[in-house]
Amino acid sequence: MNTDSSSASAAQAPAVTAGAIQVHPSTCAIGAELRNVSLAQASRDAALAAEIRALLVKHKVLFFRGQELTRAEHVAFARQFGELEDHPVAGSDPEHPGLVRIYKSPDAPNDRYENGWHSDATWREKPPFGCVLRCVECPPVGGDTMWANMVLAYEKLPQQIKEKIAGLRARHSIEATFGAAMPIEKRLALKAQFPDAEHPVVRTHPDTGEKILFVNAFATHFTNFHTPDNVRYGQDYTQGGSALLQYLINQAAIPEYQVRWRWQPGDVVMWDNRSTQHYAVMDYPPCHRKMERAGIRGEATW
Repeated sequence: MNTDSSSASAAQAPAVTAGAIQVHPSTCAIGAELRNVSLAQASRDAALAAEIRALLVKHKVLFFRGQELTRAEHVAFARQFGELEDHPVAGSDPEHPGLVRIYKSPDAPNDRYENGWHSDATWREKPPFGCVLRCVECPPVGGDTMWANMVLAYEKLPQQIKEKIAGLRARHSIEATFGAAMPIEKRLALKAQFPDAEHPVVRTHPDTGEKILFVNAFATHFTNFHTPDNVRYGQDYTQGGSALLQYLINQAAIPEYQVRWRWQPGDVVMWDNRSTQHYAVMDYPPCHRKMERAGIRGEATW
């Protein structure tokens, strides 16, 4: 899926104007490119930021080309939507707390978890509301990022699956992902600082009331998967629960739910972390790829 706009069908779709902003839908499922908008201006204009927020909730991922944005403006724009959070493993810019540096180079090891479909930091009790990612440097080709609409993923599930997962909860872990490659002392310290979080498998979007399939690569297992026979006869249904969890996680990989973005320096993408998952395509070594991300604190999922 080529996304200079992002898809052929979307490129033919007429732009919709929201105020002065031009809105170009990217696919039928998810995403829109916003033109005629300055994020530097939005970093100090609450009304413009509110307009962008409404479009974010509607389209779930927003794309901005050619933004001349300083780090201070990047942080200020993200703060229009809430307080920012650091990442315990990825490094932040020392002069701009909350601005996480995701730098890849030929002499640095690849991130082991970047190639899994995920929502950011669902191992927190309050996962992020959203994220603002800016491209500083990227390969001439490769290094795209994809997003999936997890509202649509839930909507398209078979009815019997919806009934089976209604009320289920899942455990999300930083220890089992970022911590897995650490020495045991560091891994246990990381878990002590960030104990596993528990979230509903089907989350309700706090703004729209939509149902969201809310499991991803950070989810390790269901915490309340059982059947009447399991209780009555003491049978082990662990394997069945694992198979169901993997089936649900795999829904993000369905192309009809996705959009794919080809980065250029100066691009900014903002996504609703509650209703989407994303996947950074690691197909570009030995090139450099430098991205900076501001994660915005969210609310509890209970």
